[in-house]
Amino acid sequence: MNAGINSPFSVVVLIPLYNEEKNVAAISEAISKVFGTVANAEYKILFVDDGSKDATLDVIKQLAAVDENVAYINFSKNFGKEAAMLAGFQNIPSTIDAVITIDADMQHPPSLIPTLIKHWQAGNDVVYTYREKSNEHVSFFAKTSSKMFYWVMSKLADVELENGIADFKIFDRKVLAVIKEMKEDAPFFRGLFKWVGFKQLGIPYRVEARLNGETKYPTKALVKIALHNITSFSTKPLTMAIYVGFFTSFISILYVPYVLYSLYQGMAISGWASIIATIAFFGGVQLMVLGIIGLYLGKIFMQSKQRPRYIVNEIKALF
Repeated sequence: MNAGINSPFSVVVLIPLYNEEKNVAAISEAISKVFGTVANAEYKILFVDDGSKDATLDVIKQLAAVDENVAYINFSKNFGKEAAMLAGFQNIPSTIDAVITIDADMQHPPSLIPTLIKHWQAGNDVVYTYREKSNEHVSFFAKTSSKMFYWVMSKLADVELENGIADFKIFDRKVLAVIKEMKEDAPFFRGLFKWVGFKQLGIPYRVEARLNGETKYPTKALVKIALHNITSFSTKPLTMAIYVGFFTSFISILYVPYVLYSLYQGMAISGWASIIATIAFFGGVQLMVLGIIGLYLGKIFMQSKQRPRYIVNEIKALF
């Protein structure tokens, strides 16, 4: 149940991170300052180190040694942000009233946390954020590809995602209980949080400049993530493949009257180039359809292995 405005409540701030040694202290300090202004709040910070190769874990341990509000989980290797968030969710006690997820690079402004809490206290089970404007700190290509991804997701998936929806959100413990039960091999939490329903509210935020370091998602990784997420939430690509197959078959049938007419007129049917082009076209279509089917089969294959979605190396529990 959402805490009232004057009721004491507990919240865990979950921060997944990878190679963020220069940002750990800053985000921890910023969150501590913010909660110093939030009445009746008992908070904990849970860092999930996704197998960082720099000194991220050492910095977290130093903070945890002097601050009882800091806990951490460290992976045996890099499993990805979604796995880090999942580990955090699964290690948060059900007695916690709410959870806040935020990135460590300071692009999600901690100063917005009191606003998130206020809307949660007002009765919203999930209060998520989305970019108010395009991210001015990234390239034109990154902006365009991001818009395209969310547009495609909204058209193909069974959930509607605002352009620039972020992992920066607060959600109630009853939502956390549902998320913990998800058995997906590679969950896409931005979509899952919209999919579970409950009373939700989206608020805009302005993207701040990254404090230190560079983005962990190159273009190749973003394309891979996009394909995975789209196929995780919809079978519409398979339906589209059927329509493409019907369309190309229909186009090929239209070539038959031309062949019959040419034979009747005694005209030589030349067109080595057109034949090769046609073969190449249909070959490409077949490969595309097979690729779509392969994506879904691959997801079934990975799910059937039932490997752990992450492996914990070290942990300092919240309580």
